[in-house]
Amino acid sequence: MANSQVNSGNPRVDLDYRRKKSSEEMRYQVISFALMIFLTLLAFAAVAIKGFTTWFTVPFIILLAIVQVVFQLYYFMHMKHKGHEASSLFLYSGLLIGLLTILAFSTIIWW
Repeated sequence: MANSQVNSGNPRVDLDYRRKKSSEEMRYQVISFALMIFLTLLAFAAVAIKGFTTWFTVPFIILLAIVQVVFQLYYFMHMKHKGHEASSLFLYSGLLIGLLTILAFSTIIWW
């Protein structure tokens, strides 16, 4: 399990602790979901508004996408919990290799 459960010997205390932790976790997920919906609406608004140029809109949408990926990883996929170190290592290693590959191909094409 990702969450270590406290065992005090008193079932009532343990149940209250688990309920408190579960409600706290659910609150974080609801807030994160609401923020992701807001960021999605912001991205749609950036495209819909004709006053913004492409030079602003594309990096802005990419920035919003990166923020949403962070929310997805840390709140919905529970990467902030203990016990996910190995999967975090593989995920970030793959991200580093992917970014280095994009950088390498970009420099090959541009120079």
